[in-house]
Amino acid sequence: MLTTFIKATCATLALALPGATFADGYPEKPITMIVPFQAGGSIETMGRVLAEEMGTILGTKIILKTQPGAGGKIGTTAAAKATADGYTLLFAPDQTVLWPPIAEDVDYDLSSFDAIATVAETQMAIVASKESGIETLEDLIASSQDDSLSYADQNSISRAYIDFIAKKEGVDWVAVPTSGGGEMVPFLLGGKVDFAWSGGAHNRYLDDMSVLLAMTSEPLLASPDVPLMQDIYGVSMPAGASVWAPAGLPDDVRVKLTEAASAAATSEAFTDLMVNKLAFPTTDITGDALTTKLEETDAALKTVYESTAE
Repeated sequence: MLTTFIKATCATLALALPGATFADGYPEKPITMIVPFQAGGSIETMGRVLAEEMGTILGTKIILKTQPGAGGKIGTTAAAKATADGYTLLFAPDQTVLWPPIAEDVDYDLSSFDAIATVAETQMAIVASKESGIETLEDLIASSQDDSLSYADQNSISRAYIDFIAKKEGVDWVAVPTSGGGEMVPFLLGGKVDFAWSGGAHNRYLDDMSVLLAMTSEPLLASPDVPLMQDIYGVSMPAGASVWAPAGLPDDVRVKLTEAASAAATSEAFTDLMVNKLAFPTTDITGDALTTKLEETDAALKTVYESTAE
């Protein structure tokens, strides 16, 4: 009788403790994955396939929810404030999580999230419509000497880096905010702006766009001969795209999500999308390696901000 009582008591306590038996039953309902940008951009496109693959692996449906606005801050804030139970995830570029807390007043920072896995490297660049006649960075600078050109930006970090270049070159560029690649493309091709910052959506429009400068430290997969910002100006933008969860996940739930994200990142469907359709490099960084990478990136961004802030 005493043994039976002890077993029953332990079972009751296990059910009462948050996360104590979570992984055994997790997930028990659909999961929401927030993408903080408009539908049609490269991040949203990646997120849809990733969500489907992760959902299959976890045995549940992962519902992709686009929540654009304020350069990604609205959706990212919503994810940061969600309950840390594994049923709300964020898929976003690392810069969307790391930069705003450095340069702006937001309600989240790196400590607000548990980083699950980096699954891809974004392909950020400055691009122009081929109809504009601007084919190279030199063309862009020359066209800017007498006129104040406008550009489509997507967030404060893209604006900061492009303004950094403008100051270096002694030209005047006017930012036109867009809510992601899905809005940037029609703005650029429709002639509403003279050039644009792109997080990678340009790779699907290479017949219509000229890639002027890679904002990365490594050559772009689809445009390897384009000059690198790192080589010309000595700085570059963080390129990772990661799965995040609100900080405080139960360890066993985090393990399940990490395993699912890693498997999805190397799945045939996700790899085909990335390599053959988007021309983005895939990657799979988790655990201590991911923590170290994000901490180093965060420190580097703070250095950039301090050197460019007025």
